Amino acid sequence: MNAITQVDKITEPVKFTDKKRKLWLLGLVVPNIANATFLGYQFGPKITKKLFTYMGPLALHIIIPAIDKYMGEDPENPPEEAVTDLENDSYYARVVKLFIPLQIIANLYGNYLVSQKAVSLEERILFGHILGLVNGVAINTAHELSHKSGKLEHYLSHLCLAPTGYNHFRIEHPYGHHRRVATPEDPASSQLGESFWQFWPRTVTGSFKSAIEIETRRLGRKGKTFWSLENELFHGWTITAAYHMLMLKLFGAGIIPTQLTQSFCGITLFEVVNYMEHYGLKREDLGNGRYARTRPEHSWNNNSRFSNVLLYQLQRHSDHHAYPTRSFQSLRHYDNVPQLPAGYASMVLPALIPKWWFKLMDERVIKHYDGHIDKINFYPKAREKVLGKYVHLFKTRTEQS
Repeated sequence: MNAITQVDKITEPVKFTDKKRKLWLLGLVVPNIANATFLGYQFGPKITKKLFTYMGPLALHIIIPAIDKYMGEDPENPPEEAVTDLENDSYYARVVKLFIPLQIIANLYGNYLVSQKAVSLEERILFGHILGLVNGVAINTAHELSHKSGKLEHYLSHLCLAPTGYNHFRIEHPYGHHRRVATPEDPASSQLGESFWQFWPRTVTGSFKSAIEIETRRLGRKGKTFWSLENELFHGWTITAAYHMLMLKLFGAGIIPTQLTQSFCGITLFEVVNYMEHYGLKREDLGNGRYARTRPEHSWNNNSRFSNVLLYQLQRHSDHHAYPTRSFQSLRHYDNVPQLPAGYASMVLPALIPKWWFKLMDERVIKHYDGHIDKINFYPKAREKVLGKYVHLFKTRTEQS
């Protein structure tokens, strides 16, 4: 009996412990950076006011990348047998939802400060950048919520999107982008040779049109028109309109420069991440408008620890697209998929500067596909330029066959 008991103890599976459980609270850092900045500006000594107004770009381009580099890589992957328990643990959902009240507080506080007569136009715009950082990261919170099946999560997603007015994302991302990802037809998949500033208008307008088409088809299947009261886009736009009307009523027209700045910066921050995630990657074209199944190698991956906990493991994008219904805590890192050279925060500035981005990324894309031209998602206007610049890396037709 003792021997059997001893064997049972040896073979009993070890229960998985999430070592990042408390670290996930770092996902609340960004709105708290904003709130701390506003407190420092309001109550700190005059000599530090200028520093606080520049906290948005300082945090995004210097502080967060420095912490990312210091904390290094995240080696932990949850085993498959632990996924069910992780998905059923309500702690993780509460952490995501806790972002929302902190986001609202940051927006209320920031708009209150810029409504004061002593605040200059420069400060209004710089505070708009800080709020853009908060509301851009909030689009990622909306992303996590938009993949859930519950209506509450969908409308909380719309609430996160209200400051930027990007409510169509709640529709287009799960039902459009995930279906067309890493194909030339996807407005949210960037192409080799396409600069971010060429991608920005293409993805913003294309995703908006796609959301309208998706919702029109959904309502059509129910025998209703786009103008039905069941249109979720109308619900999201109503939440956005109510939010901005409330802000204007509370704080006056003086907040308009801040509101315009935060919306542009928030959308741009989110779309620059979109730009990174699938640059130049393409699923195999099977003909007749069909493509191979989405696999982990159709997304750029990164495993920087701080950015991972800050963004609910959005950087483990390969696993997210392979298993889109998985919550952030269950996502895994893959070594054998395309890897970004650094974490998202460190890659924002290069992505905004086309020459820097192309130098970092174009050869990576070409080498990932071993020089096979037809496997790459090319930006049509840049195709010949890229082929000429990297002619030594591309295989000839004979070599490809």
